Amino acid sequence: MAEAAAVVAGADVNMAVNPTQVNMAVNPTQVAMAFFQDETHEGESAQLNLGELDLTTDEFILDEVDLHIQANLEDDLVKEALKTGVDLRQYSKQVEAELQKIEQASIKDYIKESQNIALLHQQISACDAILERMEEMLSGFQSDLSSISSEIHTLQQQSLSMNVRLKNRQAVRSNLSQLVDELLVPGNMISTILDCPVTEQDFLEQLHELNNKINLAKELSFRETLACSDIQDIVDRLKVKAVCKIREFILQKIYSFRKPMTNYQIPQNTLLKYRFFYQFLLANERTAAKEVRDEYVDTMSKIYCSYFKSYSGRLLKVQYEEVADKDDLMGVEDTAKKGFFSKPSLKSRNTIFTLGQRGAILSPPELEGPILVPHTAQRGDSRYPYETLFRSQHYALLDNGCREHLFLSDFFMVAGNSALDLFNSIMGKTLSMFLKSMSTYVSDCYDSIAIFLCIHVILRFRAITTKRNIPALDKYWEAVLELLWPRFELILEMNIHSIRNTDPQKLGVLDTRPHYITRRYAEFSSAIVSINQTFPNERTHALLAQLQVEVENFVLKMAAEFPSRRDQLIFLINNYDMMLSVLTERAADDSKEVEGFQQLLLARTQEFIEEILSAPFGGMISFVKEAEALMETGHLERLKNEEARICQLVRGFSSSWKQSVEAMSQEVMRSFTNFKNGTSIIQGALTQLIQYYHGFHKVLNQPTFRSLPVRSELINLHHLMVEVKKHKPNF
Repeated sequence: MAEAAAVVAGADVNMAVNPTQVNMAVNPTQVAMAFFQDETHEGESAQLNLGELDLTTDEFILDEVDLHIQANLEDDLVKEALKTGVDLRQYSKQVEAELQKIEQASIKDYIKESQNIALLHQQISACDAILERMEEMLSGFQSDLSSISSEIHTLQQQSLSMNVRLKNRQAVRSNLSQLVDELLVPGNMISTILDCPVTEQDFLEQLHELNNKINLAKELSFRETLACSDIQDIVDRLKVKAVCKIREFILQKIYSFRKPMTNYQIPQNTLLKYRFFYQFLLANERTAAKEVRDEYVDTMSKIYCSYFKSYSGRLLKVQYEEVADKDDLMGVEDTAKKGFFSKPSLKSRNTIFTLGQRGAILSPPELEGPILVPHTAQRGDSRYPYETLFRSQHYALLDNGCREHLFLSDFFMVAGNSALDLFNSIMGKTLSMFLKSMSTYVSDCYDSIAIFLCIHVILRFRAITTKRNIPALDKYWEAVLELLWPRFELILEMNIHSIRNTDPQKLGVLDTRPHYITRRYAEFSSAIVSINQTFPNERTHALLAQLQVEVENFVLKMAAEFPSRRDQLIFLINNYDMMLSVLTERAADDSKEVEGFQQLLLARTQEFIEEILSAPFGGMISFVKEAEALMETGHLERLKNEEARICQLVRGFSSSWKQSVEAMSQEVMRSFTNFKNGTSIIQGALTQLIQYYHGFHKVLNQPTFRSLPVRSELINLHHLMVEVKKHKPNF
């Protein structure tokens, strides 16, 4: 307690005491005496009571006592006392006396500072009062803050509620304002619909707005909205007025199609600009829409039918006057048709078996070129084959059909089967007229190339419409092909039968040059093969194969009419070479026709070379073949006694080979019309001759004949080759 009092006294030494603040009613001395009396009582009560201490108890832990003793001995003061040899009893009394002195001094200090201590006590009491008031104030603040928090929470809930109500009111206002705006029929709309021409942009814009209001009125009436009744009357009257004006406008445009020399594409383009008119009619007045549609269908159906009927009739006037008939077949005898009214000029007569320039019609520039203008062709006295007229007629159909289909799909808003039905209702009469006129022509047509060109024109036009994604004419293309294919096959079969039934003895004087029937076949076959390459047809290939077999049989029958084998071979080679030359100009090198005739030509050429070598050099050739056969079997000794024969062969060849080669060359060049073919035959013959003579040398070099003196008369093989080259013709 003395140490605590000292600390308190030390803490207040520097404090300046205000005498006016001290309560003089309190006696400082009495306060101090009372304080020390309390301390004395507390000290007395705190004295140790050792009466109950039992040093003999077993529970006392001696180790801990030793530890305390050891700790006390470590104290610095104890160490110093032990070092100096001080008597501990005396030293204890000295210490106790010093403590009493200090205690008395401390009491005096407390008494001296009693006023300050009393003042400090008063200040502490005042501070306690202030702190108590502050505590009360803070408690009031805390209660106020709690009430404010609850008020803020209440305000937050009210704000959220007001925000929801605001959003709901704004949504309602937006919908109501939009509904009011949509229900409102402005005066500008009324005046525009009533007074403005339908071609004006303002009318079109207001018509869109009117259509939206009509749809809205229908929707609101379905919902039983009362506001709908306010605008229903005026909207209905505006709709009636708009329908009347639109109907009148569209019908006037349709009626303008009927004027002579009118380009109906111009009013069609105008209608496309106002395609919304028909949409408006279809949505609001189906009766008027059906009337417009039926009027358009009726008008355009008549226009197309009239136009194409007139155009087709004019085209037929520029067709070739002379066309193929049933007698113009491949196996028919080539006799001139003479008559009183026949024309000597071939300018207006169509070719039957030759393609010529007719195939150019399938090239893209010609296929999609401008259509023929009949009156221009008539003024120029021009004439055209049927396929050219057919191409022009159907290209006009394709162009108009594609444009019409696109117009119907766009203006009348139809697609799929509906678009096809509408297209057929317009173009049906025209297409039926085409099929009828074509059926009439095809039933009496014998120009197979014209028919085949027409087939490929249709195939290419069908590919064009497929590329343009216009299916409207697909059924028509199929109907045309169903007309043309059977007729083409029939004409081809008629030509096959005509060749099969041909009697060679009725075809006039025999001639080794190419026959006109084989030339017809070559021209016809090359034409069909070249045309058929783009769109191959297996039925066509089969018929051409039959025709080739019949032609080969015909050539063999004609060759059999010649008495000599040499003339037969010349006839066969000339015809095979001619047919091969014509075919290679148009057909591919790997086609069946080309490969077949190449094999036949090679076989007959080799046989002919053996034939022309057999006359001047037959003895030597037969000897070489016989000797080579015996050499292979090892029986060459059988010819040992043939010295006279060998001498004759050696001397005969040496004396006459040049004359024989010259005569052979001249004969070959006279026999073959194709100089190139004749040259190759001569070269083959001379090459074969050198091979035979080389074989003759080889036989005579065998041991059996080495002793023959005539071997010295053999011509040197290299010298023979040099001399033979001089006889090769250059063409």
